[in-house]
Amino acid sequence: MTAPGTGTGIGTGKDGGKGEDTSGGNGNGNGNGNGNGNGNGNGALRVAVIGGGPGGLYAAALLKRLDPAREITVWERGAPDDTFGFGVVLSDETLGSVEHSDPVVHRALRAACVRWDAIDIVHRGHTLTCGGHGFAALARRRMLEILAERCASLGVRLHLRTEAPPAAELAATHDLVIAADGVHSLTRAAHADAFGPAVTTHRCRYIWLAADFALDAFRFETAETRYGVMQLHGYPYAPDASTVIVEMREEVWRAAGFDAPDPRASVDRCAAIFAGALGGRPLRSRASSGSPASPWTAFRTVVNDRWSHGNTVLIGDAAHTAHFSIGSGTKLAVEDALALAACIEERPDLPAALAAYESERRPVVESTQRAAAASLRWFEELAAYTAQPPHRFAFGLLTRSRRVTHDNLRLRDPGFTRAVEKDFGCPPGTPPMFTPLRLRELTLRNRVVVSPMDMYSATDGVPGDFHLVHLGARALGGAGLVMTEMVCVSPEGRITPGCTGLYTREQSEGWRRVTDFVHRRSPGTAIGVQLGHAGRKGSTRLMWDGMDEPLPGGNWPLYAASPLPYRPGVGQIPHQLDRRQLDTVREQFAAAARRAQRSGFDLLELHCAHGYLLSGFLSPLTNLRTDAYGGTLERRLRFPLEVFDAVRADWPAERPMTVRISAADWAPGGTTPDEAVEIARAFAAHGADAIDVSTGQVVADERPEFGRSYQTPFADLIRNTLSLPVIAVGAISSWDDVNSLILAGRTDLCALGRPHLHDPNWTLHAAAAQGYEGQAAPWPTPYRAGSRPPPAGRTDAPKARLTLR
Repeated sequence: MTAPGTGTGIGTGKDGGKGEDTSGGNGNGNGNGNGNGNGNGNGALRVAVIGGGPGGLYAAALLKRLDPAREITVWERGAPDDTFGFGVVLSDETLGSVEHSDPVVHRALRAACVRWDAIDIVHRGHTLTCGGHGFAALARRRMLEILAERCASLGVRLHLRTEAPPAAELAATHDLVIAADGVHSLTRAAHADAFGPAVTTHRCRYIWLAADFALDAFRFETAETRYGVMQLHGYPYAPDASTVIVEMREEVWRAAGFDAPDPRASVDRCAAIFAGALGGRPLRSRASSGSPASPWTAFRTVVNDRWSHGNTVLIGDAAHTAHFSIGSGTKLAVEDALALAACIEERPDLPAALAAYESERRPVVESTQRAAAASLRWFEELAAYTAQPPHRFAFGLLTRSRRVTHDNLRLRDPGFTRAVEKDFGCPPGTPPMFTPLRLRELTLRNRVVVSPMDMYSATDGVPGDFHLVHLGARALGGAGLVMTEMVCVSPEGRITPGCTGLYTREQSEGWRRVTDFVHRRSPGTAIGVQLGHAGRKGSTRLMWDGMDEPLPGGNWPLYAASPLPYRPGVGQIPHQLDRRQLDTVREQFAAAARRAQRSGFDLLELHCAHGYLLSGFLSPLTNLRTDAYGGTLERRLRFPLEVFDAVRADWPAERPMTVRISAADWAPGGTTPDEAVEIARAFAAHGADAIDVSTGQVVADERPEFGRSYQTPFADLIRNTLSLPVIAVGAISSWDDVNSLILAGRTDLCALGRPHLHDPNWTLHAAAAQGYEGQAAPWPTPYRAGSRPPPAGRTDAPKARLTLR
């Protein structure tokens, strides 16, 4: 792509030849700073790069290589060897992309890299090694030298030790401004109204150090000190050097005295704490020699609503950051540079190129940030995992980001994975998902749950043929536990007119028909009922007629913890429940529990999530009461616990009872993870056998962090903080995810919704895919002939025997 202009010129092509350029600049070079001019007379772009890190330098080199006529200038305020950190890790994928785009840089990087494939995990005196991972790393300083040399050889102007002019000034005199000025980007700050940045500072402090010897592998090691848990992340980046990062929670850091202004003392203490990993060798820090600045920092996650503004574009840490524990910072910056250069080359003008760049990169970056966030949270909550057996701890660490899975590790290191399975208690040939779980007197034959899913297909709350076929099919499909949709405890507790209930005898008899079928035709499958009350989210249309839209007529009055509509200006304003009404609702739940017993359900779940009535009491966003049922978390818990106690008293003692909660509201001022732990603790103290850990749907303006298994970290936190069984939910879609979550101890059961809508026989097919034929997933006798997929096409075609050249 060349800068749009009004003249015609002869430009130099990327292959070194010349070609006619009819979209070149007009020779006057007087553009408006928005990518609509500033040609240099021959149609080539004038590019300013702010920041001489890997992303900025590589973007400059690529753009110059693609069109040598471009005028490209890089400003870097630091010296060539003035770089934070020590070593950087590059994936084979990133190196492969570099190889295709610039073989010269690729050869130099490969020559400078050290490689290894093992990860050592050291915990409580045990060292466990998992191989087959494949890493490449080099000194960050050497990488910058390689990129700077490449820029210089191509004719890029480098201004080192020079502060760049403000981006706005550069935008007025250049066609393109690339802001690669890092996590503390001045460009982003100066144009915050355009980029829409959000910066989140996290709960751990860390220090970036180096050791003058090469570790044998990527090493993770924990130290349980009297101040709290500390961790070491280390890896070699040269034949005689390693990066060492020491990290700990803020409160541990302060208790240990690391906040004292003595950098050298911090470095020496870290070396002493992890003397075993270092073999007694010292550590060094850039800030340890006479520098008054603390070498400790807290990680900041950067996101932006937009990555470009006019002709200025953000790349690398200026646009986004991902926690160092998944080693993606440099990778993302280099890949940003590649994508930006490619889009500029492919698109007809700069606005289209910048839009294409963001469209291409944003999904990749957001996926990486989700993985990094999961990894970051695991290390923030490290103290909750230290009591785990060594193999489970190691497996949990390796799979913390959800990018490495059970099946993936079986390919990388079968011996390590078999040892983890053996310690978990998997019989030979039995995947983790097909091990049993006991809750009170109920034994679930496997760990798969058909998640509650509202079907909106009842008449007057009575489950009919649809529910019999829907739930019966999924029971035949092999799941250990099949859950009903939310079954409402009163007519005014319904979400829609199509919701099922348990407030009449006819409804109870309808449910008995379903449970009888499940127990008779799919013996060994348990069926559970979820009891709930819609609260302020009731009296709405069927989902497919307008989700959360009020009924066009015949609306019933709504009740809630506080008189706040779910959708202001759209939904009804609910009545705040008074003392008499609270008692009535409590008795409605208890009466529904008695009917559920007569209906033959094996398990009962109390729905305290998703903004329905009981959830409305728990969240500070929806409970504004000033009486005994509002204010502190203890008071907000009071009514849900009263309901739980009433239900538990009328539910048979031998049958388990679970509670579904929203562990996060995904909105400012909502339920925090620490509060979610306390909510779970309270229900467990009152007799809950497991917590079904969901999130969100409490307020209409929520902003969930959607992604694969995105809710499981909350289940993980509750389970490992309280040693309490949990059910994980939320975009769990593969049997590999189920095995990974269970084996890591992040959950005890996995509830899947949409996968069971797609395939009622999801569990049976998961067993077949893994070659499992045990009693945890038996095919119904009439279906056994279909337990293997039929041939998809002709298989008797003759094979090629000879190839002539």
